[in-house]
Amino acid sequence: MTDPVQTRRFDFSAMHAALQKWVDDDFLAGASAAVMRGSEVIDEVYCGYRDREARAPMTHDTICRIYSNTKPITSVAAMTLYEAGKFQLDDPIAEYLPALRNLKVLKRGASDPAQVEVLQRPPTVRQLFCHNAGFSYGAFQESIVDPLYQAAGILRPDATLETMVDRLAEIPLANQPGLRFQYSVSTDVLARLVEVWSGQRFSEYLKATIFGPLGMDDTDFFVPATKQQRFAANYVPVDLMDPMKPGLAKAPDTMVGSYLTPRPFESGGGGLVGTLPDYTKFIRMITGRGATNGVRILKPETVDLMHTNQLPDGVGVQLPNWSMPDTVFGLGFAIKLKPAAGEPEAATDEFHWGGLAGTHSWIAPRANVSAIVFAQRLPGFWHPFSHDFKRQVYRAFA
Repeated sequence: MTDPVQTRRFDFSAMHAALQKWVDDDFLAGASAAVMRGSEVIDEVYCGYRDREARAPMTHDTICRIYSNTKPITSVAAMTLYEAGKFQLDDPIAEYLPALRNLKVLKRGASDPAQVEVLQRPPTVRQLFCHNAGFSYGAFQESIVDPLYQAAGILRPDATLETMVDRLAEIPLANQPGLRFQYSVSTDVLARLVEVWSGQRFSEYLKATIFGPLGMDDTDFFVPATKQQRFAANYVPVDLMDPMKPGLAKAPDTMVGSYLTPRPFESGGGGLVGTLPDYTKFIRMITGRGATNGVRILKPETVDLMHTNQLPDGVGVQLPNWSMPDTVFGLGFAIKLKPAAGEPEAATDEFHWGGLAGTHSWIAPRANVSAIVFAQRLPGFWHPFSHDFKRQVYRAFA
């Protein structure tokens, strides 16, 4: 007997109109989105502009900076090597990165980064995946070690993943490993481990293991000259002190970096660019529990493990300047323990992540729904437009 839910036609017109309103109200220059039922794409929409000043429309082949939407890809790459027996999750990271053998950590309540103590336990690979290894990011001024990250150029584009690790070795951890979630460079360290375990440069391993098999032909760490006409402009609010005030301006390269030539630093935490259809192929592989279109990247049980909480009891996700209540973390994905306001109970256990310029993807196993939205607006990861989009998608399935 045919399942009427599977054959029903869903009306996404309200979601389309909501995205278009964010463009019309001058909060976004453009947006694109895809919605899936299971692993089947049942809706795509493109509105506004990839470059508003040039009147170039947002289209299916528009290339966007996905920033931290890179992290789930890096995590999948690492888990392919887990399946190959290259490591165990609770291995100390110094077993593979000897430069990190002599790390120190800030004393609790320290007022000076020189106030350090020995580690109670070494940081592990598992803790890199779920951001509780003790590292910080340097960009959010969340810890007194953050200025040291800036001074050392931890995320400089002219560094390599190897030199980044060498520089990290000279900076104390912000917290004892395992103590708390702190958003961090952990996924960049994980990318370096992918190089160590595979014997390949990070970008080459991604192409051979994920991008090539899935046909993600426009996903890379830079945009070649032949594709630059498709590269979206990035925007910031005209009033950075009031980001919810309408009005946009193009973000300068000094803020967003240049992606027009290859760079030595292949950031596993935020370095990729790609199109909405490319990232949809990646998410379809996740919703397919490791496989899509006859191509298997991971075993089903590995994908299940990735969206199972890996944080210790009592530890939840804490982000600087963002509230993410009732959220824990798996191996590369945040996991919601409760639905957010305006969402159905089936949003429980939804796993997701996003990027700073307004790219966001989420998978709701209970609802059998997943979706992706791409914009190019800084800051845009936890912006109201992405919450509005998600509510509208869930309402279409109500």
